[in-house]
Amino acid sequence: MTWLNDTLQGIFLGGAYALTAVGLSLMFGVMRLVNLAHGDLAVCGTYLVTTVMAALGAPLWVALLIMLPLAFLFGTLLQLALFDRALSTGPMAPLLVTFGLSVMIENLLLQTYSANVRGVPAGRFDVAAGHIGGLVLPWLSVLKLVLAVAVIGGLSAVLRLTAWGRRVRATSDDLAVARLQGVRVRPLFAAVTGIAIAAAALAGTLNAVTTGVDPTLGTLTLIFAFEAVVIGGLGSLWGTLAGGMMLGVTQVLVSQVSVPYATLASQLLFLVVLAARPQGLFGSALAVS
Repeated sequence: MTWLNDTLQGIFLGGAYALTAVGLSLMFGVMRLVNLAHGDLAVCGTYLVTTVMAALGAPLWVALLIMLPLAFLFGTLLQLALFDRALSTGPMAPLLVTFGLSVMIENLLLQTYSANVRGVPAGRFDVAAGHIGGLVLPWLSVLKLVLAVAVIGGLSAVLRLTAWGRRVRATSDDLAVARLQGVRVRPLFAAVTGIAIAAAALAGTLNAVTTGVDPTLGTLTLIFAFEAVVIGGLGSLWGTLAGGMMLGVTQVLVSQVSVPYATLASQLLFLVVLAARPQGLFGSALAVS
């Protein structure tokens, strides 16, 4: 029962990784953009929530409702003002631009909030848990897994069943042909980036309830999100969920044997998958699915 419970906790952890990574996967699948500032943007969302909570005395859930539209708006403006220009100048420019943005965000957060770890209070919800036999169900972890499935499922449905989704997939398949067919690429890319940043900010905030947040957390956030995307398959949304779960289960199970080696084991899993199948376990083409 102990190993079964550990596996379940690993699945929950994988859900948190997947929720963090889904925006990274979406942006790459649609725009071929590897956003190196993804983790720092998630941290920005977390700090915005804590600021709203402190200023208004609002609970976490109210602050999230305020933060998510702002994160979406910021993502759209970021795409229109910065990423769009970088994408038009060659493959290296987006990497350099997002790296520079990451460094800038981290230093701005350090100057504004200091290097101290800041907690994100969620009332009783952050420690509440249910029990089924010997299995432990932390409600916050369950919520993150449910949200990961809901976000990925919702995005997949929108991409497959709506006119907007068909335009996104057409653009992902062939940008030049999509433009010739009259697809307005700039607002489409802006909406995709807005969704990606909002999802990252949501994940970063919920994760910080357990771990706290500091300005340097973005780098570690990006590493695990990127690994989940690569393991699952570049551009595959459901693959990102599977990749996150593989990382989470590996990390939790190894931690039962040796805590210092838990993170190393997940990094080794990433390297093995990358060496054996560079396109990821569930990725056959660079397209959103």
